[in-house]
Amino acid sequence: MVSGIIGRKLGMTQLFKEDGKMEAVTAIEAGPCVVIQVKTADKDGYNAVQLGFGETKRLKSAEVGHLKGLGDFRYLREFRVDDKETAKVGDKLDVSVFKVGDKVNVTGVTKSKGYAGVVKRHGFHGGPKTHGQSDRHRHPGAIGSTTYPGRVWKGLRMSGHMGGANITIRGLEVRGADTERNLLLVKGALPGSKKGLLLITKSGKGK
Repeated sequence: MVSGIIGRKLGMTQLFKEDGKMEAVTAIEAGPCVVIQVKTADKDGYNAVQLGFGETKRLKSAEVGHLKGLGDFRYLREFRVDDKETAKVGDKLDVSVFKVGDKVNVTGVTKSKGYAGVVKRHGFHGGPKTHGQSDRHRHPGAIGSTTYPGRVWKGLRMSGHMGGANITIRGLEVRGADTERNLLLVKGALPGSKKGLLLITKSGKGK
């Protein structure tokens, strides 16, 4: 069966364990998702299942045809599966895919911070505050490599757009799964802002 689901970040809260210790968790509105398409290696070159999540009021004619009357979904995402996948078009997936104690990987887009300098973006210390320095307190310093190679290396840490990156946090623990409210509680913080889209998949890490 499909080992992942699409969700929406609701925010953070806290739980108390049996020993009285508190831990921070993130609440996710996970599903319900509907299987829109099943891809196979013979026909498409790889095995995957496409899920639909969220509602929208506007769909293009091509999207209406692709959804085949299954619903007006805002998000469509694929999850890789093995060649023994038994899911069929129209099947519904909900929080019951996970249970308390499972390890999951969560993928999301981090908050975008706009244009940032090297001090904020990469944690540079900046230049000296004395000895004639008057306007280089938050500058990166020299970026070249003297005579050889006589150019700026590709990938050098410099100022630029900060955040807005697609990242995956692995090995997070499921602390709660409420199928009636489609609510999933995952230990720790997750990327993105409130109402941000998240992809939750089962992790290969053990408990």
